[in-house]
Amino acid sequence: MADVHLNAFQNAQQQFDLAAEKLDLSSGMRRVLRVPQRELSVNFPVKMDNGDIQVFSGYRVQHNVSRGPAKGGIRFHPAVDLDEVRALAMWMTWKCALVNIPYGGAKGGVIVDPNSLSSPELERLTRRFATEISILVGAEKDIPAPDVGTNGQVMAWFMDTISMHRGYTVPAVITGKPVEVGGSLGRVEATGRGVSIVAREAARHLGIRLDQATVVVQGFGNVGSVTAELLHKMGCRVIAVSDVSGGYYNPKGLDIPAMSAYAKRNRSLAGYTAEGLEQVSNAELLELKCDILAPCALENQITEQNADRIRCKLLVEGANGPTTPSADDILYEKGIFVVPDILANAGGVTVSYFEWVQGLQEFFWTEEEINNKLERIMVHSFESVLDQALRHKVSMRMGGYMVAVARVAEATEIRGIYP
Repeated sequence: MADVHLNAFQNAQQQFDLAAEKLDLSSGMRRVLRVPQRELSVNFPVKMDNGDIQVFSGYRVQHNVSRGPAKGGIRFHPAVDLDEVRALAMWMTWKCALVNIPYGGAKGGVIVDPNSLSSPELERLTRRFATEISILVGAEKDIPAPDVGTNGQVMAWFMDTISMHRGYTVPAVITGKPVEVGGSLGRVEATGRGVSIVAREAARHLGIRLDQATVVVQGFGNVGSVTAELLHKMGCRVIAVSDVSGGYYNPKGLDIPAMSAYAKRNRSLAGYTAEGLEQVSNAELLELKCDILAPCALENQITEQNADRIRCKLLVEGANGPTTPSADDILYEKGIFVVPDILANAGGVTVSYFEWVQGLQEFFWTEEEINNKLERIMVHSFESVLDQALRHKVSMRMGGYMVAVARVAEATEIRGIYP
């Protein structure tokens, strides 16, 4: 089957099916883990600044909670649909299990372009969506976080809304909040930091010297920009980055600190200029020759249509689901070392876990302590996946899935089927 025709949830199920076959899971366990446990669809009104009433649609999906409360971000994007949220929730289950934190997987989303809303409209939409899904969320049962199109301010509105319903402040109901209202130091950079850590470990395994490595990063939002900045600090030459405005390429290397500062001031790289800079499309950017490619945008970027033209040595998935299953096969045959999303971008949920723990106990760690804890977990998780991949002579994705799915299946088996 050509993966380019599959939606994100079908891709996620296909990845699970391959791992289930390798693990020889029972047919009953496959049926349980192959679908989400709980799904909520909501249509809710929001009053716009001009007095009009608009109705928005959103979702919250919990895939599996055998290992702990559900955990997963909230995405505000025009392309959100239920199957995408199902896929993201399933990937969260495996991600949490892979880094061995006590969560199950969930995800949420609203079909909206947040950039088209004023700040008051965005706040009203957030608070109403929080109210609609409040029947599912809670510090002990489902803890949302930021994702594409959302940020710390959105999380603060969400936390405040739930707190108003309860009559007291509930900081642990959400993660990714500003530090001033119970957020964790190091959380904003956590996903990109995790991507850079596993990129470093994979480069070491492959014998790639970082001070001689060229890097291409697709996506220059929170994850991509931090990934680019940290790899730049490690000595890599970042030759191309992209965002919604297109790709920016200089074979001699980009000034990443200057580009990050520009993007923060202008909310995108649109209009950025520098000597030697070339404009390329997002599609062209993925096919540039480099040592390390980090897709940090959206899913389904590398398919069987373009996989054969990918020319990196190491591919580190900062985004969720950027590579389809049939593209995986092509990359594996080409000898490209792929660090899968469920490992590479797990830094965000790991530090979200630290934030949740801090919120529950009202005791906070320093940024250095947070980063050291994250480093240990990411390095250990990378080593576990690499060991599995080498022992079974499979790809890193299959190795990661075998570790994660086995842990979730074991927890589900031990707990049993109620009643």
